[in-house]
Amino acid sequence: MPRGYSFRPRAWPWLLAAAACAGGIALGNWQSGRAEQKRAAGARYEQALRSPALELAWPVRKEDALGRRVAARGTFDAAHTVLLDNRILNGRAGYEVVTPLKLSAGPGNVLVERGWVAAGASRARLPEFATPAGEVRIEGLAVERLPHALSTGAAEHGRVRQNLDLAAFAAESRLELAPLVLEQLSGPADGLLRERPRPDFGVDMHRAYALQWYSLAVLAVLLAVVFSFKRVQAR
Repeated sequence: MPRGYSFRPRAWPWLLAAAACAGGIALGNWQSGRAEQKRAAGARYEQALRSPALELAWPVRKEDALGRRVAARGTFDAAHTVLLDNRILNGRAGYEVVTPLKLSAGPGNVLVERGWVAAGASRARLPEFATPAGEVRIEGLAVERLPHALSTGAAEHGRVRQNLDLAAFAAESRLELAPLVLEQLSGPADGLLRERPRPDFGVDMHRAYALQWYSLAVLAVLLAVVFSFKRVQAR
């Protein structure tokens, strides 16, 4: 005990400390739980990339395929190819190429995010890339939607767009589309780059938040202890 001080705990610092400590521990536990959920999601993602591909059959059941590596056999509908603008890869501007695949087994189509192509020197001239002809078999990851970029929010049409909504594109093109998008991982050579970065599930962020809340709980107790010391008046 410091010389000249006595330990005389008072109620109000300890009540405040108890409330802050309980809150900090509760929020820290919640952030730790979120970190574990995100870690598990990341593990499932990595496992999906390594797992044998699930063969898509029509009608495509979203709940069966979503988040899994899948395989689709069919013919690309090059006439309905869309280029998603302002996509950056390794510091270079370009386009993500999206083409419907008419499935061989069934009347439907699945939208395929095929890969990335660099933009040319002039925006007036679109880049050239190959679209495999005839029946192909591709493998990819089944995702719920295409990545969304900032836009004005106005309806988009034409070959070059900022974003592509699955339902809106189905109505516009009059194609019967599966309720998911296939991020192509392998298939016939077409000159497109498929170097997609691994998604950041935010595990480290939640762990950092948890550490902050736990630290706050410890600090609340330490402050209560400090305020419990009182200087002894010399006689």
